[in-house]
Amino acid sequence: MNVTDQIALVTGANRGIGRQFVLELLERGVSKVYATARRPESLDFDDTRVVPLRLDLFDHESVVEAASTARDVTLLVNNAGIATGAALITGDLAEIRREMDTHFWGTLDVIREFSPVLAANGGGAIVNVLSALSWFASPGAGAYAAAKAAEWNMTNAVRLELEAQGTLVQGVLLGAADTDITASYDGPKVDPREVPRRALDGLESGLVEVIVDDWTAMVKASLADDDPTVFYAKITELLGAS
Repeated sequence: MNVTDQIALVTGANRGIGRQFVLELLERGVSKVYATARRPESLDFDDTRVVPLRLDLFDHESVVEAASTARDVTLLVNNAGIATGAALITGDLAEIRREMDTHFWGTLDVIREFSPVLAANGGGAIVNVLSALSWFASPGAGAYAAAKAAEWNMTNAVRLELEAQGTLVQGVLLGAADTDITASYDGPKVDPREVPRRALDGLESGLVEVIVDDWTAMVKASLADDDPTVFYAKITELLGAS
């Protein structure tokens, strides 16, 4: 997909990676971007091609209404997410559910409602912003890792299901980007502008999976180890060093 003249919708567009997706799409010449947020008044893009739109992953009716309004979309970017820091054993169960409701159920809801829109407009593409934590877990991120693992395999499943209608489904995986959500993290962070750049370059090449940074590439390569204790010893050392 060449994104020039496409009509995109980006969830969680008010800050961080979502905001950078909107800016990069504009730079590449899309004809329109629906920039969505729970509070659309928080959006501040100075471009007439940007259409603010309310979309709350916890509110099914808002998803239905967004799909009814944005019936010309050809590119869907699922970026909206949270990080509660909840542990699976000792964490607040409501927060753990909120992670899953956001990353799995909420994202799936958006895909289900927009799939017919994409089909009617020729197939188009879906980009899901995932995480290296789709493939491993770390202390303080148990709920997030479990939810992102579910979202990663959901991405694989909907790719297979939507292939017949000509929709390309791409997963974008990265470690930490330098955004508000990682403000308390002291480890290596990528420039958030790199995420949409690599994702959209990948779309132009037809890539269904994009690895943004070296950290994520290392995690993926380490999954081939026969004994996961080797992998987790390496991860523990790296995280301790950071």
